[in-house]
Amino acid sequence: MKMYGAEVSYFSGKLRSYLDWKGLDYEEVPATRDVYVHKILPNIGWLVIPVVELSDGTFLQDTTEIIRRFEAAHPSPPAIPGGPRRTLASLLLELYADEWLVLAAMHYRWNYNRDFAISEFGALSAPAMPAGEQLAIGERIAKPFAEALPALGISEATIPAIEQSYLGLLRELERHFSVHDYVLGAAPTLGDFALFGPLYAHLYRDPASGELMRQRAPAVVRWVERVRSAKDRGTHISSDEDALPATILPVLRRACSEHLPVLLDTVREIEKHAATHRERELPRAIGFHAFTLAEATGRRAVFPYTQWMLQNLCDRLQSYSGDDEQSALTFLSEIGGGDLSSLRIKSRVRRENFQLILDR
Repeated sequence: MKMYGAEVSYFSGKLRSYLDWKGLDYEEVPATRDVYVHKILPNIGWLVIPVVELSDGTFLQDTTEIIRRFEAAHPSPPAIPGGPRRTLASLLLELYADEWLVLAAMHYRWNYNRDFAISEFGALSAPAMPAGEQLAIGERIAKPFAEALPALGISEATIPAIEQSYLGLLRELERHFSVHDYVLGAAPTLGDFALFGPLYAHLYRDPASGELMRQRAPAVVRWVERVRSAKDRGTHISSDEDALPATILPVLRRACSEHLPVLLDTVREIEKHAATHRERELPRAIGFHAFTLAEATGRRAVFPYTQWMLQNLCDRLQSYSGDDEQSALTFLSEIGGGDLSSLRIKSRVRRENFQLILDR
């Protein structure tokens, strides 16, 4: 099995940390220009990493889908320990890390670490080229990433709130990782792999944000390095109980307070889109909506993919009954996620041939 990815890549970090912990045999192949042209574009249809090529020639894309597939094929050790509280906490953290921490990750990369990122992109794409040519290539590759900031909601009006939120998250994670090795305690789980994506690839490796993390959150730095080293490969948390460390609850509350309003509005916007559009295939974004972070108000694109991830969490929540259902509802109430308990998504989306479509 091959994983086409890069150290500089947010989601390569997520998938790599999972594969290393799981002990799956793979070769990481740097995503050079040749890899994009000859492997990724012909088989996926668009330029994206990470991508997995199985030994039978099957190509897989999207870290959430890949992890689900490997969990089904290799259930031991489990990336999500049993019990509704731990399961929902894991899925919430994956959704938050994948779809919301991108604001901090992209802001710090392109507003504080731009030259470093351009150099990294150029060296990755054309490793045999002279340094000057690598920089020119890196500039071309970087352009669409840097220009995506407004669509994510990163603007002069929101940057102070994004930085305030990120520093608050670092403080909460610092307290947690000062007493626990991993998100749910003594062994890695899905929440670790998801958080590792942005916290390693953008916010630890990039020099300015890396220095900030080292100054403000040394325990978070140690956690990043612990996950990167796969020190506890194959270890897992017992499924006999469903307790969460008290120190991770502030992070979950932050995820709900900041991200949940955007999630709920995304569902509403997709329902409106489905009512007024006949085509099934969804673009990456379907217009813009307002959001609030701390005291700042901004606008960002409506991303249907976010709902696809949310659907998995809602489906899991709605599968519970009896004591498990009550435990799940109590947990959501404790972290400010009670609106999820009544959410019913009418206009569902699904992935088909590496694209999102309305599930009509």
